[in-house]
Amino acid sequence: QVQLVESGGESVQPGGSLRLSCSASGFTLDHYAIAWFRQAPGQEREGISCISSTTGTTYLADSVKGRFTTSRDNAKNTVYLDMNNLKPWDTATYYCAAVELVCPSGSRWSDPHRYLEVWGQGTLVTVSS
Repeated sequence: QVQLVESGGESVQPGGSLRLSCSASGFTLDHYAIAWFRQAPGQEREGISCISSTTGTTYLADSVKGRFTTSRDNAKNTVYLDMNNLKPWDTATYYCAAVELVCPSGSRWSDPHRYLEVWGQGTLVTVSS
């Protein structure tokens, strides 16, 4: 069964840091660009980042630039989202998504409909004092 699995979410205080991981079962990630999205209750799914499979080209949402980075370790079949200086409004369920080879260009990388319909259960990040 083809599946993406997110992990690493937990409750942290404002200013804290977390590393989220995205792994796959049933396929390998090295031929796929991987994006991170988040969704807070009652809100639309928001694109956070995307990293291409081979070039390493990355995109980041303006809301997280300077605080979040994304990277990949193809040998471990894992993509990471490192989150620093977390804010209460970062609270959401975080999901990863896959598309072949490269991130959709321009602003399309943040459109969840551009990705394969293989979504995991997500991992919950709560930022609260």
